[in-house]
Amino acid sequence: MSNLKNNFIESIGNTPLIKLQAASEITGCNIYGKAEYLNPGGSVKDRAALALLKDAQEKKLISKGGIVVEGTAGNTGIGLCLLGNSLGYETIIVMNDNQTQEKKDTLKNIGAKLKLVPAKPFKDDGNYVKVAKRLATELSSTNNHGVVFANQFDNTANSKGHFETTGPEIWDQTNGKIDGFICASGTGGTISGVSRYLKEKNKDVKIYLSDPSGSALYNYIINGELKSEGGSITEGIGSSRITANFAEAKIDGAFSINDHESLPLLYDLIKNEGLSLGTSCGVNIAGAIKLGKELGPGKTIVTILCDKSDKYNSKMFNKAFLKEKGLPFPEWI
Repeated sequence: MSNLKNNFIESIGNTPLIKLQAASEITGCNIYGKAEYLNPGGSVKDRAALALLKDAQEKKLISKGGIVVEGTAGNTGIGLCLLGNSLGYETIIVMNDNQTQEKKDTLKNIGAKLKLVPAKPFKDDGNYVKVAKRLATELSSTNNHGVVFANQFDNTANSKGHFETTGPEIWDQTNGKIDGFICASGTGGTISGVSRYLKEKNKDVKIYLSDPSGSALYNYIINGELKSEGGSITEGIGSSRITANFAEAKIDGAFSINDHESLPLLYDLIKNEGLSLGTSCGVNIAGAIKLGKELGPGKTIVTILCDKSDKYNSKMFNKAFLKEKGLPFPEWI
């Protein structure tokens, strides 16, 4: 009976750990992926969305009929909109126009008001996060029920949500026998919350960042300098700045992962393990393999399986696009 959920919100979290067979075999470790794609909105970002909205409610910033505004690469927007729908909020999403069509369509189809902007660096006033913040400020006088800028990057309620849910779940699921945790950072919420919880339970758990090419965080962890090299087709991860959430993370080391490393792992998982995962999962799993090799055989390592491949079909399974970028593609397309 305990599996009965009263509403959409109660079905967020408590996702299983799935052993990644090939990754475990290559390293001699037990490498597990936390199946965050099984959240009702289809990604790990449902947790952030819930934490951000709970924070706004607790602070009495919003009530039924209010508006939530956010700048997002897609998944947080989907989570916020579905949660908003269930709580009686309107959702306005600002997103870069270079994100996949699948994510744009999903947001429109679930009733979000979508505002697309050209991709600009954070220092630019036209950056999607800054546009969202301005929009929320402009709208605040028009609604008596509250207009909230969710602010997933710098509102540390995001990290707190992972500290209170994702971290404890991983600890319990591994019976406290976890040696390493690794994942990429978009907002920094997941790695921050999970790292702080695990380190509190056992300071010897190794926490690593898996950073896509083109992001500046790897260089920041290794050399103390925000500098980026290369590029990646992954969406929603990597950063050119230290967000308030990321600043709280307890990180021991980092790996830089390029698309040539991550994409073949994703195609292999589809073909041999029945897991069809999104692009950032490839970065996470490639990182987990590197961490396994570094820590040595017999260790237990956990990473995050953020979302599924269906949001990236137009990139991951687009032969012409992949060929043009000089990237590997699966034999079946």
